[in-house]
Amino acid sequence: MLEVFFDYDSVIHYEFIPEGQTVTKELYLEILKRLRDAIRRKRPEKWATNDWFLLHDNAPPHRALFVKKYLARHSVTTLEHPPCSPDLTPADFHLFPWLKMKLKGHCFVDSDEVI
Repeated sequence: MLEVFFDYDSVIHYEFIPEGQTVTKELYLEILKRLRDAIRRKRPEKWATNDWFLLHDNAPPHRALFVKKYLARHSVTTLEHPPCSPDLTPADFHLFPWLKMKLKGHCFVDSDEVI
């Protein structure tokens, strides 16, 4: 599985989750810590003014009180993801077409080859 965080310009942070591993609230929190570090390094102007926000879906680790407290403690603005939205998600609109273009014509034997 791929956890990916991006903005209007490019991918900011991504992590491959090993096959069979569940994304728990603890794992998601560690990923968010690394995301914050990536934003600090790759978007210093956004980091300096805290001019960024997080949109994630309604997966249980994303909604965990443990995670919400961390985000609040670090003043991370989150946008609520509607549970049943007819609109395209940002990944459908921005990320997936880019990935499709980059991967077009490539055949992979297994998931390790993709990574």
